[in-house]
Amino acid sequence: MPIYNPPLRDMQFVMHELFKVTDEFRAMPRHADIDVDTINAILEEAGKFASEVIFPLNISGDTEGCQLNRETHEVTTPKGFKEAYQTYVAGGWPALSCDPEFGGQGLPFVVNQCLYEMMNSANQAWTMYPGLTHGAYAALEAHGTPEQKHTYLPKMTSGEWTGTMCLTEPHCGTDLGLLRTKAEPQADGTYKLTGTKIFISAGEHDLAENIVHLVLARLPDAPPGIKGISLFIVPKFRVNADGSLGERNAIFCAGLEHKMGIHGNATCQMVLDGAVGTMVGQPNKGMQAMFVMMNAARLGVGNQSLGLTEVAYQNALAYAKDRLQMRSLSGPKAKDKPADPIIVHPDVRKMLLTAKAYAEGGRALAIFCSVLLEKVHFHPDEKVRKDSEEMLSLLTPITKAFLTDNGWQATMMCQQVFGGHGYIKEWGMEQFVRDARINMIYEGTNTIQALDLLGRKVLSNNGATLKKFGKLVAQLVEEEGVNEKMAEFINPIAMLGDQMTKFTTEIGFKGMQNPDEIGAAAVDYLRVAGHLVFGYFWARMAQVALREIAAGNTDPFYAAKLQTARFYFAKLFPETASLMRTARAGAAPLMETELALA
Repeated sequence: MPIYNPPLRDMQFVMHELFKVTDEFRAMPRHADIDVDTINAILEEAGKFASEVIFPLNISGDTEGCQLNRETHEVTTPKGFKEAYQTYVAGGWPALSCDPEFGGQGLPFVVNQCLYEMMNSANQAWTMYPGLTHGAYAALEAHGTPEQKHTYLPKMTSGEWTGTMCLTEPHCGTDLGLLRTKAEPQADGTYKLTGTKIFISAGEHDLAENIVHLVLARLPDAPPGIKGISLFIVPKFRVNADGSLGERNAIFCAGLEHKMGIHGNATCQMVLDGAVGTMVGQPNKGMQAMFVMMNAARLGVGNQSLGLTEVAYQNALAYAKDRLQMRSLSGPKAKDKPADPIIVHPDVRKMLLTAKAYAEGGRALAIFCSVLLEKVHFHPDEKVRKDSEEMLSLLTPITKAFLTDNGWQATMMCQQVFGGHGYIKEWGMEQFVRDARINMIYEGTNTIQALDLLGRKVLSNNGATLKKFGKLVAQLVEEEGVNEKMAEFINPIAMLGDQMTKFTTEIGFKGMQNPDEIGAAAVDYLRVAGHLVFGYFWARMAQVALREIAAGNTDPFYAAKLQTARFYFAKLFPETASLMRTARAGAAPLMETELALA
């Protein structure tokens, strides 16, 4: 059976020593009184919930899966899932970072971020049920009418109701301009929606008494394409004026997808047969509201792979210390045993350290983004809010794509550490691999994220936002440039920071001549940008560790952090050179291939 121990020490390091989040919160009246001890105490309890309540259900939930009653269209989740959700609700966890106006606890997003990392490590499939609700909550909070907020947000905050996003249709995925679901206006101001949606995570289940679907559809007179899409609230059960549940709405699950992973989550084919809904926001402006949920989901998916990377690493490390296999190339290390533990072998260490470096770097990025999100919503200075939103916009596709690509690599490597046992279900490793695979696909494939980063977030403003991140790198380089102990961390990011300007300009110029050049370079470009971001955070983590050691702190945590930083810069960061070379190879080797692909 696999193990999981919440990484509280590293979370505390990132929050309190690297970013000093409580100092950031003092500038925001909403969180001015939040202290370190409060955050730590909450996360300790969150870790217990993740490791003790939902982690034991991970393998059994994967084995059992969800069951659809085709006569009633009701879905039954795996054994124990409903009881775990009741425990989750009773503990007040859904309300953690929600607005007190709607019954929330009003705690910082970073607390919710860490809770969800631990829950994703423990059981990604289960965590998706409450996880999607946060995105729907955010969209309604930003774009709903006062009546809609009053009707839906308190119940979503409490966890009594969950939420979904209904975008994809059988004939269209990312290209939502092709969607066909219709919304017919009614005399009472509601709409009747007709159409079919697929791949709807948590679209039907037995955990909560109502499900609030956010559905994209077209009005009869809507213009074609993406500019003709509106957003609607379509609840599973209609809501009466007094807030009680009314009749069953005509939106139902017609089938469950048979998937590679996340078997414990119901991935539904949803049919709307005249389902009654109310519009969110303005007609034909639905994508503005839905992007609030989509961006939240993209950050959440990065967090899913962060969680899987961490739990896979923990299990692989424990196995590598215990499994005896051959002798070390440099001579026996466990002379009292018939063979050495496999952790003595260099390539096993490379696989373990890759997962560790990607988990700890990903944690720094995820927490940094959660602090930016806090500033976007609650900082009193308008310029800080605007700058934070711009930086978060840049980092969102990197968080989604870089963390999920890394998670896929890391879970496979950790499975490899187990050898043949990694292929066997009871050890849990093959499930981590299967579950991680979807994260690179949904909420916009990683290629879509790369195109978004390069086309929309970088080239559209001539790299202005990227240059703002570059200033953070430059400030660190200036601060530590003469510190010999920091040279192995500073020099690589200083060099890449300088290279990024020329690299970006070159691709942008080629793209002006031929747009396919952007498509050919985008995936490599995002990965280079991801390493620049990770390199910056790893250099800062090394900076903190070196200062603690210099001050006489003998906690081995800091020496371990330095060793991991050295591994990252020596073995992973150099990937940027080959990525820039392949990006510069251009579109011709891809597009001038009619005979090769005949």
